[in-house]
Amino acid sequence: MPIFEYKCEDCSVDCEILVLNSNTVKCPECGSQRMKKKLSLFGMSSAGKHTAGGVSASSSSGCSSCTKGSCSTC
Repeated sequence: MPIFEYKCEDCSVDCEILVLNSNTVKCPECGSQRMKKKLSLFGMSSAGKHTAGGVSASSSSGCSSCTKGSCSTC
């Protein structure tokens, strides 16, 4: 089921909304239908970096026992 990110153009709240079929999207805060779909960054990557679930992997894993980008023991 598709979940989309929206920003309300009336109250500026950011939210994620499950959209079924062609249902009208309403703001959960103010009820406005003036919702703008945001560009989701989930799964996108930039040049030279790999992503997993939208989170960039760096050259170190943050673990002090290794220097690999991903480690099965961490």
